[in-house]
Amino acid sequence: MRSKLFRGLSALALGAAMSAAATAGAYPDKPITFVVPSAAGGSPDVLSRLITTQLARDTGATVVVENRPGAAGNIGIALVKRAAPDGYTVGYGNINTLAVNRSLFKRLPYDVDADLTPVAHLFDLYNALIVPADSPVKSVQDLIDRARKEPGRLSYGASGVGTTGHMGGELFKSMAKINVMFIPYNGGPAAIQDLLGGRLDYLFVNTSEATPLVKSGKVRAIGVSSLKRLALMPEVPTLDEAGLKGYETVAWGGVVAPKGTPPEVVATLNAAIQKALQAPEVRTGLATLGAEPASGSPADFKQLIDRETAKWQQIIDGAGIEKLD
Repeated sequence: MRSKLFRGLSALALGAAMSAAATAGAYPDKPITFVVPSAAGGSPDVLSRLITTQLARDTGATVVVENRPGAAGNIGIALVKRAAPDGYTVGYGNINTLAVNRSLFKRLPYDVDADLTPVAHLFDLYNALIVPADSPVKSVQDLIDRARKEPGRLSYGASGVGTTGHMGGELFKSMAKINVMFIPYNGGPAAIQDLLGGRLDYLFVNTSEATPLVKSGKVRAIGVSSLKRLALMPEVPTLDEAGLKGYETVAWGGVVAPKGTPPEVVATLNAAIQKALQAPEVRTGLATLGAEPASGSPADFKQLIDRETAKWQQIIDGAGIEKLD
């Protein structure tokens, strides 16, 4: 009897294990919601849809993009935090929501380490340092020299506090040891208009935004925020080349899931994303928007988040930027 009972229990256990394995192996077998914490039509949304479309093709799953803008991305990431940790609700997380906001806000509705699981690094975007076409500034060194001769008189703007245009500008100030004014705007177009109108001296803007302005002759690009020259603007030197050794500002983006999402599901999703990023149409689409595909494991993405959090905390604290509510 004991032998039969043991064999029966063993069979039940084996069956349960096989069922669990089959269930895990079936992922994804229902629609995946991909939360984008910004408005439809913006760069995060367009880039996310480019990748999720390919992800759906490769996996056969339906991937639904859900835009949840507001509070510098914090609303959308909080939604991901509250979702069931099963891999069927994930979200787009970037330099702002996963790094800068941790030091910029007095409190967040989520804890990056306690509430979220890094899944994959998707892509990197870079900024161009631009000046009006009629500016006497022809190089990064020209700009630094002028700022040092006229402390407190030059100004730069950005589409908002905490954006890469703002953070890149603060890093520039710190490394160049200059005193300039920062003027926040409600959106990038307003800042660009003031630059063209001579009310700002320079801007850090996404290279995809800067390229048509440069080609039209309205602005001059004097540097890019990457450590190597960019295919989109190969003639423009990096700020590192221009003398600010080690200068780099990357508007990176990736995917996060709720804490507790099974490791095997995270690994499956990471592998599917890596495959999608290799698709020719995805790589072409990213290049058109000035983005470079990334790669790596969930652990690699976690290390990036940690490095960037420490980097921007130092800049925010050093600049004395007032924390937001």
